[in-house]
Amino acid sequence: MRPIFYSSFPSQKGESMRKRCVPAMIGFGFFAACAAIDLQSGAQQVRIVTNEPQGCEYLGEITGSQGDFLTGGFTSNANLETGARNDMKNKANKMGANTVQMLTNRAGQTGTLGQGSGSMEQTNVTYTGVAYKCPPR
Repeated sequence: MRPIFYSSFPSQKGESMRKRCVPAMIGFGFFAACAAIDLQSGAQQVRIVTNEPQGCEYLGEITGSQGDFLTGGFTSNANLETGARNDMKNKANKMGANTVQMLTNRAGQTGTLGQGSGSMEQTNVTYTGVAYKCPPR
């Protein structure tokens, strides 16, 4: 008995089409992973500062990150950094924050060794900060 999933495809032609579509969908997903995380609506108003803002309400700590051992090597360093920053701003915006004090920024690296030589590449970026709601300036 054939599963219902296959019943919507014509026999031979459908089998061939399915075999071509699955790798294509995986490929598109892989390339999408190489782009920076998008900045969501409203998050563009979130400011990132290095000093603790005065006269602001503390909302909590947040972390923004982009990249991993699989996709990080295929993502530009600029997209890793932009994506991590956008991720942090998106999270701050969801908390109701309009300012983030940056605490740490870290770049992870993955390397390979082989036959006396090796290489290292940046594969992820993580930012940690404190979210605040500050009065309008």
